[in-house]
Amino acid sequence: MPGRPPAAPNPAGAHFLRDRGLIARLVRASGAGPGDLVFDLGAGYGTITTALSASGARVIAVERDQRLAGRLRRRFDGHPGIRIVKADLRRVPLPRRDFLVVASPPFSVTTTLCRRLLGDPAVPLAGAELILQWGAARWLASPVPRDAETAWWACRYQITLARRISAASFLPPPAVDAAQVSVRRRPGATPPAAQRELRRLLRAAYASGQEPLDRVLKGRASGSPAVPDSALRALIAAAGVGPRTPAAAVTAENWHQIGRRLAGRYGGTG
Repeated sequence: MPGRPPAAPNPAGAHFLRDRGLIARLVRASGAGPGDLVFDLGAGYGTITTALSASGARVIAVERDQRLAGRLRRRFDGHPGIRIVKADLRRVPLPRRDFLVVASPPFSVTTTLCRRLLGDPAVPLAGAELILQWGAARWLASPVPRDAETAWWACRYQITLARRISAASFLPPPAVDAAQVSVRRRPGATPPAAQRELRRLLRAAYASGQEPLDRVLKGRASGSPAVPDSALRALIAAAGVGPRTPAAAVTAENWHQIGRRLAGRYGGTG
């Protein structure tokens, strides 16, 4: 039951969220409701799954540990809106229709999970409320992305750090605090050609470090860029970024605006 210590040893590295008030806020923040498909990734003892089921959403609870998955099946047996899947969240198949994620996954899989949910344009993630380790949450939600990969995620999703969460909210308590991270899909579609051009630009920008963007454009030799440097300079200027701005200082919002303008050039709705 929520708030009660597990009767058996925890799976390695697992920390179970026990704050029912926080879990209720997570579900409300997600906007999950009737007709929505929601994944609880790393469902554990089912506290988040229980709260999600009350929203009327269809819930897929994914749990790798065989003992816990069996316990979840017994607990939710006969519930028409909940499906228990024994699988590794790093490899479980994801749907082709829009879905939400509300989860407190193991801290050790944060980067892998973000790559799955945020990195692939074919994954139709509509939004997520995630409980992540405090340091990971800070870099993920930083206004200035730390690398080309997180900048790519920020072009497609608005990522915000909602609140810090005490380690005491978990059983057993982790060594560090956690945070609630909110992820929302940005509006508009980006055609594949624009995606390739944007990723090429991001790789060149972050490889250059403190070089200004106008110099970065000269180094985009890989792959024969389809957008001329002059046109890309105009797009960058229209996004509010000066040509002498160091590539490493460009904000997530700036990259999003650059991506939107690239999408428009290729006929997208960004």
